[in-house]
Amino acid sequence: MNSIEEKLWDYIDGICTADERAAIDELLTHDEAYQQKYLELLALNREIAAMQLDEPPMAFTYNVLETIRADYAKQPLKARINKTLINVIVGFFIVTIVGLFIIMLANINWSAGAPVSSTAAPFKMPGFTKLFTSDVFKGFMFFDVVLGLFLFDSMLRKRTSIKQA
Repeated sequence: MNSIEEKLWDYIDGICTADERAAIDELLTHDEAYQQKYLELLALNREIAAMQLDEPPMAFTYNVLETIRADYAKQPLKARINKTLINVIVGFFIVTIVGLFIIMLANINWSAGAPVSSTAAPFKMPGFTKLFTSDVFKGFMFFDVVLGLFLFDSMLRKRTSIKQA
């Protein structure tokens, strides 16, 4: 764009200073090239002002909003299960099972190579009363009760959140 057009656009838009406006008025009254260019730009400005803005159809706006809602729905919930917590629980049970297996192997009578006689004493059930009074069993039961309470609490919270939704 040349300087004549720039000056005339500033004049049409009204963003030139008072001195520039006076100078352009002087040029428009005396110079035929400025007058012709001014009339062309003024006609173009009127055509642009008379144009209607195109608006997208309502279906387009609806489809865009539905796409945005679908994207938010695809995001994972914030209340998902932590993988490290699952790994810790699995590790606890594996260690417990391995420990019980080692204790079982340690308590086996490996010198039972002698033949079994028919006069042997009948099989007696082990004494569970000693097991139920030990501190280890009490700790294990306390741990199980606490885990059960946490499970019960989470189940109740889920039910109340479903009812509220």
